[in-house]
Amino acid sequence: QAQLVESGGGLVQPGGSLRLSCAASGITFKIYVMGWFRQAPGKQRELVATITTDVNTNYADSVKGRFTISRDNAKNTVYLQMNSLKPEDTAVYYCKASRLAGTKVYEYWGQGTQVTVSS
Repeated sequence: QAQLVESGGGLVQPGGSLRLSCAASGITFKIYVMGWFRQAPGKQRELVATITTDVNTNYADSVKGRFTISRDNAKNTVYLQMNSLKPEDTAVYYCKASRLAGTKVYEYWGQGTQVTVSS
């Protein structure tokens, strides 16, 4: 059974850094596109960053130059390094694994980890 578990969230001051981790189990991790999403109170969930199986990355404009997504297939883990954090980065951050097999889409989500940026 597929499971994604995020960790690394917390309270940080503006300008600070956090590193989120998402450990996957029950899936063949290396064949999945991995992504980080976030949802702030009263807002829709939005894409933060994705990383493909051949390590191509994509970022939301709001985090470009500040956040870095990476993956370690040996550890079945995807990371999100967040630097120069701003109060507007406050949200619950979710990890997602997805792949397309023919016409079937496989998607799995983690439970989320809270990131709060505040002085």
